[in-house]
Amino acid sequence: MKKDIDIPKVEKVYVAAVKVYNEAFKVEEWNAYLINDKDEAIEMALIVSKGFDENKVTSTIRHKLEHLPAKSFAKIEFIQDEVLALNNQFQVTFFSEGKMYEKKYVFRKNSVNEKALRELPIIPNKGILAK
Repeated sequence: MKKDIDIPKVEKVYVAAVKVYNEAFKVEEWNAYLINDKDEAIEMALIVSKGFDENKVTSTIRHKLEHLPAKSFAKIEFIQDEVLALNNQFQVTFFSEGKMYEKKYVFRKNSVNEKALRELPIIPNKGILAK
């Protein structure tokens, strides 16, 4: 039955880790963002995130973005420094063009760091794209 369900390939939608300055706490911190580089809006994005390795698993966190316009981005969550030592997975499901899309994005453990910063689509800050 599952083979009969057509889930199209996700293109031009990314999850990125970006280091930003938090004015409230006067510190730099890592945040995860959903980037929509498509020419169409994303509707009802559901994001399920967790950190894990061979010995540890964090709590599962769920997020919802009702609408993400074309060529835009939105913050998903703050990423604690302790969690960066784990693999961080973001399962993203959304609707666009009348179809449902789904993709799993993963930041491998210790891959989110200053040395890995690169230019990102849409976001003016440098960051790291999840694989």
